[in-house]
Amino acid sequence: MQYIENRTYDEIAVGDSAEMVRTLTAADIDLFAIMSGDVNPAHLDAEFARDEVFHKVIAHGMWGGALISAVLGTELPGPGTIYLNQSLSFRRPVGLGDRITVRVTVREKGEKGHVTLECLCLNDAGKAVIKGEAEVIAPDHKIRRPRAHLPDVHLHHHGRAYETLLQAAKAAPVIRVASVMPVTPRALEGAMEAARMGLSEAVLIGPEGDIRDLAEEIGVDLSGVMVHEAGSAQAAIARAVEMVGAGQVDALDEGSARLRPLVRGVRPALATARVMSHAFALDVPGYDKPLIVTDGLINTKPDLETKADILQNAIELAHALGVADPKVALLSALEEVTPDIAATIDAAALCKMAQRGQITGGTLDGPMGFDTAISARIAAQFPGKPGVAGQADVLMAPGLEAGNVIAKQLVHLAGAEAAGVILGARVPIIANGRADSLRAKVGSVALAALLRRHQAAQIGV
Repeated sequence: MQYIENRTYDEIAVGDSAEMVRTLTAADIDLFAIMSGDVNPAHLDAEFARDEVFHKVIAHGMWGGALISAVLGTELPGPGTIYLNQSLSFRRPVGLGDRITVRVTVREKGEKGHVTLECLCLNDAGKAVIKGEAEVIAPDHKIRRPRAHLPDVHLHHHGRAYETLLQAAKAAPVIRVASVMPVTPRALEGAMEAARMGLSEAVLIGPEGDIRDLAEEIGVDLSGVMVHEAGSAQAAIARAVEMVGAGQVDALDEGSARLRPLVRGVRPALATARVMSHAFALDVPGYDKPLIVTDGLINTKPDLETKADILQNAIELAHALGVADPKVALLSALEEVTPDIAATIDAAALCKMAQRGQITGGTLDGPMGFDTAISARIAAQFPGKPGVAGQADVLMAPGLEAGNVIAKQLVHLAGAEAAGVILGARVPIIANGRADSLRAKVGSVALAALLRRHQAAQIGV
């Protein structure tokens, strides 16, 4: 166990010193900004900083001041020290990667435990970045305590992956999206927000009077938006299918229609050679890339052939997101092929199918536990699982219930953001969970736009 121990006033002599060394990282800057609320772009925006006086991102000045405080509070005098005064003079900027030596030196001892210390922060060139002076009251009794075990901090830039997704979608052609029965605020706002952001052209299908009344009630402008009359969800679904067949729309949006009737209504006319399946695309705090989870909404008890189609659909979505060779983890409770656990048998068979070219475009491994799939630390304990373990792009759930639970746990417990789309139909079908946010709906439209661009590129359109 590590300890920190002070030096009492009586133990301190003029000329005594203590120091620590710290290298500035991006995480240091982010943490200091979070703690202080100082979001000056000079510290956080590389593009802005390039045009400023130092031409680079620099540390907050008080980051160095905090390091001085750390030396005073843990080294000299150490635990029990009471801060009275601190002066600081900032001489040079501190940039990312700079290694800073922080040193305090006793200059004077006064009455009643007062001690004055010179404070100095030096860069690797030995030049001062901060100079100052601290006045403290040194402790009058000895203290030796275990060094505090600090919590792990996982920094996640909420919305960064979302913005990346939107920027990619804005570079794709605008898609025409038919929204089925947008008669709830969430459904109508989602369709119109995606259009406002330039991702889509909204086509609304449902009871026109109800839709326009709702738009007025919630302050949504329908100027120039096509509204097609349909008195029921069934009629709206049928009209949407007709518009796909006529080439009038590029994607469907579930709107406020129930998912299963929607799937039943579109399946005969919009079916392809593959079964339809759903995929969540998630931005998970602590995971350094988008994570696709499939299938959590459509195929209740998929057999091996259905799972092969679900996988191929998910791989296509990963390609649309720019992942050339997605790493696919075939999840199960056990990681050994076990005759009485069907998911392990299916995983082994799917891997063999991929080896023989029956599933293409990705790297598969399984059966694999959820922890092995997403944790590099856990994966390191299984050296026989290179490639996918610890760095999965796609999680293939053994069944619908597991896929749904995994995605919702990541959203509600881990703070993930999710978008969702139905794959395997002639056009993408936007489908979100009932509690998903407006951002999730817009993100799902972005997924659909990228899918349409990818599909068009595949057929050379």
